[in-house]
Amino acid sequence: MKKKLIQDTKSHFTQLFQNDAQYVFLSPGRINIIGEHLDYNDGFVLPAAINKYICFAVSKSGSSKCTIIAKDLDETHEFDLNDNLQPIDKMWANYILGVLHQLKERTNNLEGFNIVFSSTIPMGAGLSSSAALECGFGYAMRKLFHLDLSKEDIALIGQKSEHSFVGVNCGIMDQFASVFGKKNKVIKLDCTTLEYEYHKADFKNYSLILLDSKVKHTHLTSGYNTRRQEVEQGFSILEQQFPHIESFRDCTEAMVLETRELLGEVHFKRCFFVVKEIQRVLDAVNALENSNFKKLGELMHETHEGLSNEYEVSCAEIDFLVDAVKNEKSVLGSRMMGGGFGGCSINLVEKGQEKEIIKNISEKYKVAFGIDLKSYKVKISKGTSLYKK
Repeated sequence: MKKKLIQDTKSHFTQLFQNDAQYVFLSPGRINIIGEHLDYNDGFVLPAAINKYICFAVSKSGSSKCTIIAKDLDETHEFDLNDNLQPIDKMWANYILGVLHQLKERTNNLEGFNIVFSSTIPMGAGLSSSAALECGFGYAMRKLFHLDLSKEDIALIGQKSEHSFVGVNCGIMDQFASVFGKKNKVIKLDCTTLEYEYHKADFKNYSLILLDSKVKHTHLTSGYNTRRQEVEQGFSILEQQFPHIESFRDCTEAMVLETRELLGEVHFKRCFFVVKEIQRVLDAVNALENSNFKKLGELMHETHEGLSNEYEVSCAEIDFLVDAVKNEKSVLGSRMMGGGFGGCSINLVEKGQEKEIIKNISEKYKVAFGIDLKSYKVKISKGTSLYKK
């Protein structure tokens, strides 16, 4: 599938611009093993890049003209590099324009360019196609124009693009995972300091299966920003009661329970989830290092309960998918993944049982919601990179 993606993207570029692309890049989507909604709450997360990609074929245009072609959407955006960049109606273009806007502020070395991109990352499934788009474009610009940008710079520029040009106040996890991913490794990322460490992700006799609810979320309309506001308000109340705390990492479950009445039920539930989820990430790292997959599965189930009932970012379809595998002996763990309100469940499934599980759940899901379930078996891959033949 990767080879076909690369070949199709390169061929489309050659056909349109009558020249071969100078460079080809692959920028992956990501999963998060555990640690949902912690990247903006001073927590730890445990993401990994996966073998679903956006492929970019790029070249200089030889002028100040810039042409970006979204092959899968059959859409084009053209502009002059000297134009004053502003968000436009094409949402996909804004992720790129937001990155370019920041690069123009940093350097005068840019020139016009031509880009064709195509993807195997399912959009709206919670696999961070947006971060792959931002980071892949940033990588391409760095190589094409010899920009002095670190991997961390590219991740932060991608995050700021979403803040400024898309209107989503996202954390850093998605971009970081897309850029820093390593094959068969998960990243334990400190979202406050951006310190990180790699941990083995050898699942041995188990596979990671994503079940796509086909309910498409967008952070803009899903309540993502609302959750951020609620949890920030909750923390400010906790801070008043416990002046020594600097972040949720300094909080204990006992503190949140003690402050329940002052917090009110909504703020209590949000904060209680965050404090417990921070600990679950640490427990999951230990489970992975010790190949304790039973424990990892239990943690995944606990996270889903919290996301559904405390953070309230799940939906009926995702809850159904998680509940449907709870009594399957070959499934150790399942939970909602991503920002919420749709997207995928991530499942830790015994190898050899994947087809049977997918068949059973698909039938039940079709009866319950009239939706054809999609599934993806994913492997943990390296991060954004230049494709070399």
